[in-house]
Amino acid sequence: MADEIKDLRRLVIKAFHMTDVEWGEHNDITVDGHMTVSKEMIDQLVAEEEFLEKIDIQIIKPGDHDRWTNTIMDIIPISTKVLGKLGEGITHTITGVYVMLTGVDVNGKQCHEFGSSEGNLKEKLYLNRAGTPGDDDYIISFDVTLAAGMGQERPGPTAAHRACDKFIQSYRDKMKKFKGDKCTERHEYHDIVRPGKKRVLIIKQVAGQGAMYDTHLFAKEPSGVEGGKSIIDMGNMPVILTPNEYRDGMIRSMQ
Repeated sequence: MADEIKDLRRLVIKAFHMTDVEWGEHNDITVDGHMTVSKEMIDQLVAEEEFLEKIDIQIIKPGDHDRWTNTIMDIIPISTKVLGKLGEGITHTITGVYVMLTGVDVNGKQCHEFGSSEGNLKEKLYLNRAGTPGDDDYIISFDVTLAAGMGQERPGPTAAHRACDKFIQSYRDKMKKFKGDKCTERHEYHDIVRPGKKRVLIIKQVAGQGAMYDTHLFAKEPSGVEGGKSIIDMGNMPVILTPNEYRDGMIRSMQ
C-alpha cells in the first residue's frame, strides 16, 4: 500500500521576464517585458519619512557596474501576491531586474554596523549567486540619504526600506493584473506531510541586534516591508515557517 501523503498547501510562482528597462513618465511594467522607471515618487517618499533627506534613483544596465555605490543595504526581487497569502496561492515575480537599496547619511557616513560596502560596484557586488543579479540583469538603484547619524540608528534603515518598498509597490500593483498564461516560467511547490515518517526541521539563524542587523517577517507582499514584524520586536524568539512561506519571500533581511 502506498504511503499516505497529505498535501497541506500549494504555491505557484509565475515569472515574467523583463527585456527592456528605460526611463519614463511613470513607473510602469508590462507583461511583454517592458519596464519604465520614473522619479515622480521621490518627493512624496521623502516627505513621508522623517529621517530621509534625499533619494536618488538610477537604472544600471547589464555590465555597467564600473561606478560608485554607497553601502548596499539589500538586493530586492520584485514579486507580488495575486491569490492567497504568503506561502500559498499564486505569486507573480519578474526576472531580469532587481532593486538595489543603498544608503549614506548627510555627512557621508555609510549605513552600516560592522562593515560597509561602498566603492566600485563591480568590486562590491557578487553576481550570479542566489539572491543577486546575473550578468544580463538590470539593476534599479534606490539610493537614500539619511539625516545625520541615522544610518546607525534603527529608525533610519527602517525608513529607507519602507520608502523603497513603496516604490516597488507601484510595480506590484500592476503585476497583479498580469495574465498568468503569459508567464515565461512557471514553478509549482507543495508542502507535503508524510505521517509516520521522520520530521525535518531546518534552523536558520537571522540577525536581530538592531539597525541593519534586523529581520522582518510576515509582510503582506513577498520580500516586502509593509505589515512585517521585526524579529527584535518579537523578542528574538524562534518562529516556525513552512517551506513555501520561506520560498515565497516571508523573510526580509534588513542588512
